[in-house]
Amino acid sequence: MQNETSHDTPSLEADVRHAVEQGNDVQEKVRQLTLRFISARSLDIKSVRETADAVLRGARAGVQRELEHSSAQTHIARDHLREAVTGLDVALAQFAEAAKLAVEEAAGRAQRYSSDDLKKARADLERLETMFVETLQHSASAAKDATGEILRDLAAHSRTHGSAVGAQLKETLSVIAHQIGATGRAQVGVGLHLAKNTSDLVRQIAAGVLTGLAQHVQPKDKDE
Repeated sequence: MQNETSHDTPSLEADVRHAVEQGNDVQEKVRQLTLRFISARSLDIKSVRETADAVLRGARAGVQRELEHSSAQTHIARDHLREAVTGLDVALAQFAEAAKLAVEEAAGRAQRYSSDDLKKARADLERLETMFVETLQHSASAAKDATGEILRDLAAHSRTHGSAVGAQLKETLSVIAHQIGATGRAQVGVGLHLAKNTSDLVRQIAAGVLTGLAQHVQPKDKDE
């Protein structure tokens, strides 16, 4: 799956570049592209990092036209790049929200994931905000023009003031921690049966919940 993700990232990068070059609803388009890409692929932290890298490469390429024309248009590039980064941030937050919804849905049906599934998901999710900021910093370091400074500013802002994904993670991790405790109590009597009939949490997010969330948050028709 990771190789597939790496192979497909150029198409995501090109789509993001086009969205940024167009300059209309950049945040929404990048959010949608990111969420759609994540929902179709493996959801390990390495895969999500590769997705974020591709989004930022596309965003940097998309503002080159403004940067090359004149310094007066640098503010346009800054705005478009900020919108693209916000779109990525919101998409990652919705990924974290999908994990919370998956756990809550299972609990609502009197089902439980195994402790191992929940702990694995928690370990990956705990790294999500750090990964987001690190990817911004890495992208800034790779840039050899004004985009580097813009991205460094955005990374610093996220570290200081927080991010959408960080805010959502507090809620998601709280729900998962609660379920880990509940699962531990439930497994005292039915541990083997429970482990046999549960599916990996992250796989289930990929297969259903996240896809459903992506459909739920589609942008409204342009006519509206």
